[in-house]
Amino acid sequence: MAAFTAAFGVFDEALSPLGQRLRVLLSSERAVGDLRCYFGVGLPPDMAPFTGSRFEHLAGGGDRPEVAGRITAEDLLAVQTLSVTVPAPVALDILEGPLGVQLSDLLQAIPKDIDMADADVSVLADGSPADQAWNLLRDQYRVNWVIAGKILARKRPRLLPVYDRVVRCAVGRPPSFWLALHTALREDNAALHRQLLTLRRAAGVPETVSALRVCDVAIWMGHQAEGHACPR
Repeated sequence: MAAFTAAFGVFDEALSPLGQRLRVLLSSERAVGDLRCYFGVGLPPDMAPFTGSRFEHLAGGGDRPEVAGRITAEDLLAVQTLSVTVPAPVALDILEGPLGVQLSDLLQAIPKDIDMADADVSVLADGSPADQAWNLLRDQYRVNWVIAGKILARKRPRLLPVYDRVVRCAVGRPPSFWLALHTALREDNAALHRQLLTLRRAAGVPETVSALRVCDVAIWMGHQAEGHACPR
């Protein structure tokens, strides 16, 4: 693991603050084992993977072509595997009402076949369709920033990250997590993105799990294991 750490320049002072923090966290000796545990790679028969391991794969994924432009009941169920629930009135509005129509219009303007590391910053910027969709969801009854982000991460797993209170506790609170993560993934010739792909291969996690989810899971598992009491 020391060679792995050195190869990715964990302590490069030229990196952004989030980039430096992520390099350190993702170079933990436990990262590969945590990913295997979460996704059920090589577990004995009497052990089950985390329910969140089904988040991106349930019913074929939220970004498959026939449903990429709308939020389905399967997407709302997938979000529950990450320990949040969309309130019933909002879920019904998404599935049968005008909220679903508004979100569909926005989703169709958000790229679905691109990684965050390869996306132009305008795709994630304030006022972009992704930002509008996040704000529209967050403004709904009892839908907070965590739930809004998880719904969008289900629809665009390569482009938009899962970001919850545990991850925020681990990495801090940049003014815009999306933009800060975008910078971190692209700097130093996309070294952080490559580090995530290396972790994915080392853990034997399927390639259908995005680099962003590898990042989220590795950080979440490590921070939970350290027993931090994360503020709400």
